[in-house]
Amino acid sequence: MFTGIVEEVGKIRSIRGGGDSAVLEIEGSKIFDDLKLGDSVSVNGVCLTVTSFTSNSFTADVMHETLNRSSLGKLGVGGKVNLERAMPAYGRFGGHIVSGHIDGTGTIISITRDANATWYRIGASPSIMRYIVEKGSIAIDGISLTVAKVDDKTFSVSIIPHTSEETILSLKKVGDIVNLENDIIGKYIEKMMRLGPANGTQLGGFGAEAGSANSGNASGHTGNYTGRDYVDTGADDDSLSGGSGGYGSSGVTEQMLMENGFM
Repeated sequence: MFTGIVEEVGKIRSIRGGGDSAVLEIEGSKIFDDLKLGDSVSVNGVCLTVTSFTSNSFTADVMHETLNRSSLGKLGVGGKVNLERAMPAYGRFGGHIVSGHIDGTGTIISITRDANATWYRIGASPSIMRYIVEKGSIAIDGISLTVAKVDDKTFSVSIIPHTSEETILSLKKVGDIVNLENDIIGKYIEKMMRLGPANGTQLGGFGAEAGSANSGNASGHTGNYTGRDYVDTGADDDSLSGGSGGYGSSGVTEQMLMENGFM
């Protein structure tokens, strides 16, 4: 597991193979003080396994699935990549939970300066956009970032100068492809809501992808889940967007889990 805090920018020294698989040789400096055979390293957000290493480079196999899902297949010799070692159990959790399992890619739609910050607007497929929420987390080329704006087809992040200087984002241009990994917590919650407890019972109206507009109502909070989007009608103060307790403390989740056999 990673945390999305890039340790250094490395460089592709060589690429062997091609087509459905490849072997990358990547050089760097900071990550090699305790690197071992079999260690996991995030390369532009993709979790790769160290198959050999020297004092300033390592090799990793890239399989067909990885080439299909990510932008690694577009790298060339000399290309720059973000590098991060797996987080140790005693490490500081500086970003968010990043598995290194890329969900897909996005395309940079625009890059805009805003005083000392830089805005990146990125377009992505519906399968990725469904898990992106404003003020939530997203990993872009392995960088843990906060979503500042989101609409149906795009989302935006605002980058401070330090992030630009310590990662490859500053090298990106409009039209470039970036690796995207959604926050895994949202995906687990969706799966649990769809499947329900071990007997397969669905959780109220939260489970069905085509659930009706009023099937997800819970006591004490008027909100509907249509199988894709939660609609908060603002019936009380503990709404998703604010309130003293938020959704997790309003009692809705606990009551729903109790009613469906989870508690």
